[in-house]
Formats: sequence, C-alpha cells, structure tokens
Amino acid sequence: MIPRLTPRTGRTARPSPAGFDRRLIAPMVLGSVLNPVNSSMIAVALVPIGVAFGAPPAETVWLVSALYLATAVGQPVIGRLVDMYGPRRLYLSGAALVGIAGLLGACAPSLDRLIAARVLLGFGTSAAYPAAMRLTRAEAERTGQDSPAGVLTALAVASQTVAVVGPALGGLLIGLGGWRAVFCVNVPLSAACLILGTLRLPRAEGQRIRGVDLPGMALFAVLLVALMLFLMDPGAGRWYLPVLSAAAAAAFAVRELRVPDPFIDLRVLGGNGPLLATYLRQFLAYTTAYAFMYGYTQWLQQGRGLGAGTAGLALLPLSVAALTAATLTGRREAVRAKLLVGSVLQIAGSAVLLLVRADSPLWLLLAVGVLLGVPQGLVGLATQNALYRQADPERIASAAGLLRTFMYLGALGASAATAAFYPHRADTAGLHGLALFMLAGSALLLATTLPDRSLGRPTPRKA
Repeated sequence: MIPRLTPRTGRTARPSPAGFDRRLIAPMVLGSVLNPVNSSMIAVALVPIGVAFGAPPAETVWLVSALYLATAVGQPVIGRLVDMYGPRRLYLSGAALVGIAGLLGACAPSLDRLIAARVLLGFGTSAAYPAAMRLTRAEAERTGQDSPAGVLTALAVASQTVAVVGPALGGLLIGLGGWRAVFCVNVPLSAACLILGTLRLPRAEGQRIRGVDLPGMALFAVLLVALMLFLMDPGAGRWYLPVLSAAAAAAFAVRELRVPDPFIDLRVLGGNGPLLATYLRQFLAYTTAYAFMYGYTQWLQQGRGLGAGTAGLALLPLSVAALTAATLTGRREAVRAKLLVGSVLQIAGSAVLLLVRADSPLWLLLAVGVLLGVPQGLVGLATQNALYRQADPERIASAAGLLRTFMYLGALGASAATAAFYPHRADTAGLHGLALFMLAGSALLLATTLPDRSLGRPTPRKA
C-alpha cells in the first residue's frame, strides 16, 4: 500500500484541505531545482577551477560527469527508499547532504576533493524529485481529485527555468566570490529546503517497514556506472566496461526475480509495456535534445566563429521556446498529442539543421533553436505525465527516479555521438552528421508514439 501521509508536522495538526495542499508546492519545487541549478552553474566554473588547481579540461570535466553518475544511480535508489519510508525523511536527508556537499566543495583543497563533493551533491539532489512525485500521488489518493497536471507542470517549468538561468547565476556568483561561491550557494538553499520540509511536509504513518534490497541496489549501480563510463569515452580499449555492465545486469536480473521484495520488480516492470515505452521515449527524446545542445553550441563557436557569450545568446530562443511550450500546455495532459507534435518538430528541426552552413543567416540559426526548443517543453511534460499514469503507485518514486536515469543516459549517449562526429573540431560536416543522427532518433520517437493509442486515454494504475 501507499504509505498514508498525514498533515501532522508536529504536535498539532493543520486543517486538511479539500484540494491539493498548496503548502507542499514550495518545498517540492525548491527541492527539485537543486539538481538542475548545480548541473548548469558548473558550466561557467570549469575554467576558473582548472586554473586554480592547474587541471586540464580532461580532468575538470569530471565535475560534470560525477554529478551525472551519482544522480543517475541515486534517483531510482533513493526513490525506492521514498516509496518504502515516505518522502519526508528522504527529502530532509537529501537536503542536509546538499548543504554538507556545498561546504565540502567550498573548502576543497584539491580537484579530487571537489569531485568527491560533486558526487555527494549528486546523491543529495536525487531525493527531491522522487519525493515530489510521491507527494503528488499521495495527495491525489487523499483528495480523490486526480488532477496533478498543474503541479507536475510547476515542477517541470521550475527545473527548466533554473537550468536556463543557472549559467548566468554561476557567473554572477563567481564574479562576487570566486568559483567557491558556486558551492557555497548550496548552503542557504539546503537550509531553505530543511526549514520548508520540516514545517510543511507530512509524515508517513502506518507503512510496513521492509528490508532494503542492498545487493540489488549495488548490482544496479555497477551495471549503470560501467555503462555510463563507457558511454562517456567509448573505445576498443575499454571493452571491459560493457562486459562488466552486462555481467552485472545478468546478476541483477537473477537477484531481482528471486527476492520477495526487490529493488526493481522486474516481473511488474516487464509486464508494464506502456511504462517501458515511456522510458524508451525519454531516452530517445533527450538523446536528440542533448546532441543539439552539445553539438550546436560547439559548432557555433568553431564552425561559425562566434564567441562563447554570443553562442550562448544564440541558444536563448531554444530555452524561451521550451519554457513557453511547457507553460502554455502544462495544464492539459494530452500526452499523445505532445509526443506526436514534439517528435515531428524534432524531425523538422534536425532536417533544417542539415541546411545550416557557416555563412547561414542569423534568422536560420535562431529558427533551428525554436524548432528544437518546443519539443523539449512538450516531451518532458508528456513523459512525466505518462509515468504518473503508468507506474505502480507503490513504486511511483523509484519509477520517477528511473525516468531521470534514462534522461542522463540520453545525455551521455549524445555526448558520445558528439565526440564521434567531431573527432578534431566542430566543423559543418560533423554538424550535418550529427543532424542525421538526431533525425534517426526523432523518427524512432515518432514510430514508438504513433501506433500507441493508449496514450490518448491515460488511466491511472491502481494500488
């Protein structure tokens, strides 16, 4: 059963509202933006950190990769703990870990210590999104009003907004207090989450405490980390990584099929075709989205000859289009329509990218960003709403964490593709090769969506 969430946060109970408890929105949104703000701020801090520690880009890039790795593993693992013990304690524990990681990063004497702090930061920021999904589901159960679209939109729009302003915020902080300020900002953010979470998040009562499947979680971590390390730097010399990942996957499957209370119930997941399709669509959509962001940004600088600041401004239409699409369409689920429109626009944007040249007019460069920005706003909302409907209610938090894992796998796949098409520099030929790669992924996204009529009639799974 879903743990029963009560409105008690202390000795006295506050009135139970008939609709969604809006007091929950502030801690949910604030917690869910911790990951995107730390993912985006670090982009402008890599160069000054490299200068401070005398480290080349090949080493400072681990500040980005470490957070991806920790979050990809941490979201479903912590999500499972949220499912078992309720969102409150995991949310507060994660918020506290963010503050500790911020302090450790601000005081780090070496790059290795700084990378370790980013790993802790990744695990700490992994708790809020699964907790928010769990709270949304619990509120629907409590009120009997299954209308979470507005709340889910708030989570998506907040994350996208923070991801857009993150680099600017990071630049401001570095200007005021150096690169260490990028880590220090996590301390007040952590404190705000702890205060709001303590005052507003309901306690879970009456849940059955079960044993944690630690071996299953460990095997899952090994298979995922090995796979992601290979995707970050694929090559024949690293053959052992996919072999290790495959071996861990086999052991994980055997383990999860035999234990009575697995970390990921493969029997249930294997029989839930719609949810598996949602994970696949998440991977395909974000592989295309990240391939564009990584590849197009580099081409604008090396192929078109723009400065870093100007290239960033050229991507502004992408962010504005994504936010506008999410905001305008958020209150209507329309999962299938959003996926269809999003995949068609991704195909169109990838096709237009084939027309881009070094001497292309500015309006064409900006138009590509708009075409590929709208799908980001549409598809992200669609997969989030689809998961809410398709996932086992008792495992909604771990299912939500796994959705984020497939997003990070898409990001790493896109990074590997970008490296393959830009072996020496980001030239126009490489951009066109990347556009064909994006076109294939977008066509697969459309092919998995078009015949799926169930998306037009979302029905929540029952506990």
